[in-house]
Amino acid sequence: MKIERLSQDKIRIFLTFDDLLERGIQKDDMWREIPKVHELFSEMMDQAYSELGFDASGPLAVEVFALPAQGMVVIVTRGKTEAHHSGYPGSDDEQDEDVYEMEVTLEQTDVVMYAFRDFEDVISVSKQLLASGLTEDGRLYAYRGKYMLAFDPAGEEPNRNHAIIALLAEYGEATSVTSAVLEEYGKTVIDAGAVREICTHFES
Repeated sequence: MKIERLSQDKIRIFLTFDDLLERGIQKDDMWREIPKVHELFSEMMDQAYSELGFDASGPLAVEVFALPAQGMVVIVTRGKTEAHHSGYPGSDDEQDEDVYEMEVTLEQTDVVMYAFRDFEDVISVSKQLLASGLTEDGRLYAYRGKYMLAFDPAGEEPNRNHAIIALLAEYGEATSVTSAVLEEYGKTVIDAGAVREICTHFES
């Protein structure tokens, strides 16, 4: 489980599928109101407080994104606390027994996102993707000193998607950053056809 602060009132948590399995949670369970998911959220908020000093009291907006072959991203935004009332377990004014007031948004994204420390790795993987005929598309972003390649799913061809992911994993690492975060906080370097563009400009 990795937690990072995006702003004073917003954090991002990356859960691998191993993190979920260790707690007996399946990916689809994140869409259900079950005690194990509540316990996981409490654990995440405790860790966010201990690592970042993020106080999760008051209303929270929680966005959960499922990423292919990578895990889950949970973005927690703290709301204003003026109208906050006690939500401790057993209080009569809470419908459930959670200490947090949450508005949860669940989304599943098929976008494949990998991070690269060195632009040479971006060039290398792009040449491999093009030469193997897998794709010439993709979007390239710059974010926090790394390069990010994002790919939309290759139609209805899971084998091609798996092959793309396998190549990306040889050169980069799966990242918890979503396209929405990149568009808001990062810089778009190539907004379409990134593999083709990179190979055209950096021919060996």
